[in-house]
Amino acid sequence: MFFSLISNGVPLESERHDVMVPWWSFTKTVLSVVSLTLVRDGLFKLDDAVLEGPFTLRQLLRHEAGLADYGELAEYHAAVARDEAPWPADEMMQRLDATRLRYAPGANWRYSNVGYMYVTRLIERETGLGLEEVLIKQALAPLGLSRIRVARTRVDLDGVHLGTVATYDPGWVYHGLLVGPLSSAALFLDRVLAGHLLPDSLLREMQAAHALGGPIPGRPWTAPGYGLGLMQGTVETGLNMRGHTGCGPGSTIAIYQSVDGTRTATCAVFREGSDEGGAETEVVSGLSVGLAESLIPGNP
Repeated sequence: MFFSLISNGVPLESERHDVMVPWWSFTKTVLSVVSLTLVRDGLFKLDDAVLEGPFTLRQLLRHEAGLADYGELAEYHAAVARDEAPWPADEMMQRLDATRLRYAPGANWRYSNVGYMYVTRLIERETGLGLEEVLIKQALAPLGLSRIRVARTRVDLDGVHLGTVATYDPGWVYHGLLVGPLSSAALFLDRVLAGHLLPDSLLREMQAAHALGGPIPGRPWTAPGYGLGLMQGTVETGLNMRGHTGCGPGSTIAIYQSVDGTRTATCAVFREGSDEGGAETEVVSGLSVGLAESLIPGNP
């Protein structure tokens, strides 16, 4: 396991925090933040409909657009397990019957990687830039972060710790897969939520969550919800967490922040295997340590 902890904005503790890892679905949080910088800059509005269908940017970011998810396809997982070449996006959409909405936009909630593929397309369309270039310009450079890249081919995963698998083709992640140091993922979340990039009004929009019901079996959530690219809610210890978990072949990543009064703690965990609940439980423990450490005289 790799571990990175920030208390009140200051790196506190880490274990191999500079190792390059796939950010899996924490990429969604980054995409959400970048799309919100476009809203901040007046290029798009949260409640504007997008070209890909009768749904808005807000509904895409909060998984309320009515779209299905290619993760539902057994043949998708079988092809990834056989280490096949990724299907072209059009073929994936056809196999999924993705143009058929599963419910009216805004009427329900359903996790969808396809929705975030549309977010990526919107970002590139509105800026006229490639994904990696716009991520650097709009978010990573302003936040003082580097060594983060979009992995498009197997070569882009050279030097990246993949966990229990030997090889993987990142083309299977249709919205784009970010790779970077684990500590940078923690710093990204910490600095965004501290207001270093987005105005307070958009941070409030980002954290307005769709409640997802009661506890999730095998995971620490007791009252989970989903905001704009943020998984958030209450866990078994009573902490309120906001961030994202991601899982792919061979590994799991979880990056979350918790706030208690004026104290904040942000924790990132990377584990081999596919136990999302285990990674989240490690984060809960780390956040508790971080909040406690901030009470010690002399600590930030």
